[in-house]
Amino acid sequence: MALNKPYLDVPGTTIFDAEQSRKGYHLNQFCMSLMKAENRARFKANERAYLDEWPMSEEQKLAVLARDLNRCIALGGNIYFLAKIGATDGRSFQQMAGSMTGMSEEEYREMMIKGGRSAEGNRFVGEDGDALAHRHPHGAARRAARGDGKAGRA
Repeated sequence: MALNKPYLDVPGTTIFDAEQSRKGYHLNQFCMSLMKAENRARFKANERAYLDEWPMSEEQKLAVLARDLNRCIALGGNIYFLAKIGATDGRSFQQMAGSMTGMSEEEYREMMIKGGRSAEGNRFVGEDGDALAHRHPHGAARRAARGDGKAGRA
């Protein structure tokens, strides 16, 4: 019997649970390797070669190379581990978060200063407003993974 996960109904949000942890184990271990200067240097010298040393999926490697952090998260990455990639690139957490929302760093900062995003329309999939699953990359990715393309629960 599958575990009921009501938190999957939060639009645009991936909860880092045991399933995500298993899926992203090697991706997150790669990220942690970037804490060592010699590994950062090797990665920066030839990113693909360094990634190929890790038993990650090709999809995970491509997401890292593209710096598609939303895709990395959907593939099991944890933002606190993924922050090591940003640090390696000389990017702040704020810059990374902005890129994940489709905003500039300045737009993201301003939104957060004003209190962040409204909860209206972002509580559960199907709620009027921004909660529509097709507006969120994680919802679209989950539907694609299921292969049904149906709206509703992401």
